[in-house]
Amino acid sequence: MMNTTTVTEFILLGIPFLYELHQIFFVVGLFVYIIAVLGNGFILIIVAIEPRLQTPMYIFLSNLAFLEICYTTTVVPKLLQTFVQTRTKICFHCCLAQSFLYFTFGGSELLVLTVMSFDRYLAICKPLQYPMIMTKNVCIQLSLAAWYVSFITLFFQCLVFWQMPFCGSNVVDNFFCDSAAMFSLVCTDTHLSEFVGFLFAVLMIVVTLILTIVSYACIISTVMEIPSAVGRKKAFSTCTSHLIVVFILYGALIAMYVRPSVHSSSRITRVLAVLNTAFIPMLNPFIYTIRNAEVKNAVQNMIHKKRQLLNNDFLNMFKKVSL
Repeated sequence: MMNTTTVTEFILLGIPFLYELHQIFFVVGLFVYIIAVLGNGFILIIVAIEPRLQTPMYIFLSNLAFLEICYTTTVVPKLLQTFVQTRTKICFHCCLAQSFLYFTFGGSELLVLTVMSFDRYLAICKPLQYPMIMTKNVCIQLSLAAWYVSFITLFFQCLVFWQMPFCGSNVVDNFFCDSAAMFSLVCTDTHLSEFVGFLFAVLMIVVTLILTIVSYACIISTVMEIPSAVGRKKAFSTCTSHLIVVFILYGALIAMYVRPSVHSSSRITRVLAVLNTAFIPMLNPFIYTIRNAEVKNAVQNMIHKKRQLLNNDFLNMFKKVSL
């Protein structure tokens, strides 16, 4: 009979090969996390208060920004803790919740990026029908659908995983409760569950990637038919930021998860996981805004309005003092 024990908590080993420089990586990680939250929070605020940015593209962008905040917050605080404590404890249910939220937010992000590519396809290939198709209600419905599909897909997988017995060691050989490290702690045979998880990961990544590629194939075909070089550049400029994010994110995900066996994480896989959970959420706000004229104009408009309000308040206060 198999000797099983009730596991009440797990111990995260973190990234052992970085322990010697743990103080430096803690400072860098904290800086990256703060910038990621502030940058994505900035997108949420500017889209919410600036009427000119309340268009489908920026509604989806704000949705993506919110997902990035949730995604990085699910993992990075514990990652930072592992740099301070070499054996970081996490309660059983907290570990399972972290794993579920990590993959749910990640799946939702892929689906939102796919919806954004479809939005660009409609805007460039169907410009006359675009305002009638991509209404505000449709944007909300597509955003909610992305969240719902990811939630349902991951919920039933995690429900099965949560019922599995854990025995022996409770040490998770990673900096968060990744499925690869968690499966190695399960007492029973996990080959079927691993295969199902692998299959869902492949389907989620490959299907969304194919839909994105199809959208951009249509976009490129339409753009190439524009007679002027200026017109082609202007049309395609609205897609460059999205394409950069797609290339970076899918490249990291394919390297991390599309492999037949999920046992044992290599150094490269852990580095990619750090990039995926910390650095990519930090880079996205800069990629989407640094060369975006609409966002720059919105920021300038917001600053101008703020200065006017401050000047008016100062004048009113001065008048009251004079009287």
